[in-house]
Amino acid sequence: MAIYEIFSHPLLQRHKTPVVSKATLLMIAILALTFISPLLVVYRSYGFWLREATYREQPTVHFKKQFIMIVDLQNSDRPAVYSTFQQYNHLLQSQLRIPIVKVIEDDTDRDGKFDNMTLNIEMPMTGTDNVVGIKLLLFFEYKLKRFSAFTMESLGYIEYSSPLPGSSLHHYGDLRLRQKELLGHKGSDRRYNKTLVDATSPYAGTYSLSEIFKTYTRRNVTTTLADSYNVWTSGRAPGSPFTISSMIYYPEEVVYYTPGFWYLIKWGWVQYASVLLLFLYIFNKVKVFVFQHQVVTTVVEMPGMKAKAS
Repeated sequence: MAIYEIFSHPLLQRHKTPVVSKATLLMIAILALTFISPLLVVYRSYGFWLREATYREQPTVHFKKQFIMIVDLQNSDRPAVYSTFQQYNHLLQSQLRIPIVKVIEDDTDRDGKFDNMTLNIEMPMTGTDNVVGIKLLLFFEYKLKRFSAFTMESLGYIEYSSPLPGSSLHHYGDLRLRQKELLGHKGSDRRYNKTLVDATSPYAGTYSLSEIFKTYTRRNVTTTLADSYNVWTSGRAPGSPFTISSMIYYPEEVVYYTPGFWYLIKWGWVQYASVLLLFLYIFNKVKVFVFQHQVVTTVVEMPGMKAKAS
C-alpha cells in the first residue's frame, strides 16, 4: 500500500541556560551584531541620512512690466535706450527712444499659472541709425509654494550683437531656476523678494547693468534665460523701427530642498530595514547552527520529553 504525508508540523526545541553563562554572552553578541551591523553598513555607504531631496513644481511667474533696453548703434558710442524706470530715462534723455511695447502672458493648460510670455518691442529709429546689438534686461516675480513659500524678484537677460546692421531680433528661451543652496521644506522665504533697482534713485550707477548683475549674482537663488535661440534679421528700411520679439517659456522645475525630520526618518528606516532583513537571516542561521551543535552548553527541552543538559 502506498504511503503519503497527510500532515506535518515543526517540532519546537527549547534551549535554556543560566543568566550568567557562555550561551547568554553569545546571544547578546549575536543580537548586537544583528542590529548594529546594518546601521554601520548603511552609514558607511553614505545613504543613511538624506542630506537633500528634490521635487518638481511649475513655478508661478509673472512679468513685472519692467525692463531696461540698450540698443547699440554702428559707429556710435551713444546707444539708444529706454526703460520703465523714469529716473533712468531722465538721466539719458538725449538717447531716449520711446518704443511700442506689447506683452501677452498665456496660461495654455488652464491651471492658473502662466506658461509663457510673448514680448514685442518696436523702437523708433532714424534713417541714419544702424542697429548692431541689443541688451534687454527683464524683471519677473517668481514664486514656489509646494513646500516652502518662496518668493523673489528675478531677472531674464537677452543680449545679441552682429557685424551686420539689423532690423529685428527674434528670441526664444526658457526662464530657468538656478540654485546655489537648498531651499527649506516649510515656512516662508522672502529674503530675495526685494527690488534689484531703486526706481527713485537719481544716480546713473543704480541702473548700470554691471551693478545690477553684481548684486544679483550674490544671491543663492536666481533665474536665467536658458536654451536660448536668437534669429537676427538684417536690412532695415529707412524710418522703420527696430523690432524685438521674444517668446519666453516658464517650464516645470526640479527644486532642491532640505528634507524635514519625518522624511529623514522614513528614508533612514527604509535603508536600515532593507539591510537588517539580510542580517536577520544570516544570524538566525548562525544561532541554529550554534545551538543545534551545542557549541555552547544549554539545557534542551522538547515536547513530551524531560529537559536534559548536553
